[in-house]
Amino acid sequence: MKNLWSPWRSNYIESFKDKQSGSGCIFCEALDKDILDMNNLLVRKSKNSLVMLNLYPYNNGHLMIVPKRHLGGIEQLTSDESHELMDEMIIAEKVLQKVYSPQGFNIGANLGRAGGAGIEDHIHFHIVPRWNGDTNFMPAIGEVKVISQELSETKKKLIAGYQEVIKK
Repeated sequence: MKNLWSPWRSNYIESFKDKQSGSGCIFCEALDKDILDMNNLLVRKSKNSLVMLNLYPYNNGHLMIVPKRHLGGIEQLTSDESHELMDEMIIAEKVLQKVYSPQGFNIGANLGRAGGAGIEDHIHFHIVPRWNGDTNFMPAIGEVKVISQELSETKKKLIAGYQEVIKK
């Protein structure tokens, strides 16, 4: 078996320890944020969920879909919450397709520390747009992932994309 080393992932996960212990949950803090405020990562609010940009994206447009209630596991979701989360993933896929035209997606959740969750006590789902050839030598050799668009620009494009997709 071959190993894929990603030492930057440890730095990312470690960065949440101080934030979680000191100021609370970043997802719960986002509940009171304004989507149009460019100083946060919030892209969309619905009845039971939030859609946010990932501060450390794997690719442009990497979104997280989060229940508003602070929950640690899937089994704690109500039927309404789980249906809305799936609906939001479908909408997010449509928006990302409209804005970035990716050739594929990774969609999933990391549950618990052993499962790779950076924020393990508030469940969230990732949707990552993918393109053929979107991996290169930079992560393997330089321990850096090249993201070609500023998060503020990504946010503007996605908010506009949501406005177009939701109208239909």
